Amino acid sequence: MNIIRVILAILLPPVGVLLTVGLGLHFWINILLTIFGYIPGIVHAVWIISSRAKERELRSSTYH
Repeated sequence: MNIIRVILAILLPPVGVLLTVGLGLHFWINILLTIFGYIPGIVHAVWIISSRAKERELRSSTYH
């Protein structure tokens, strides 16, 4: 699922963030970054997706 989010983050950065965190602060920050420059929007989106994936891995490994 993360690979789909990363591909979406490259094509449309706000969509990747939206699927990862919803309509929160990071989504709106990503909208602004994408408006100001496409590359900063991509970097932010990939960073959000990867950091959330690491958080999920840590949570799932501590509960097993």
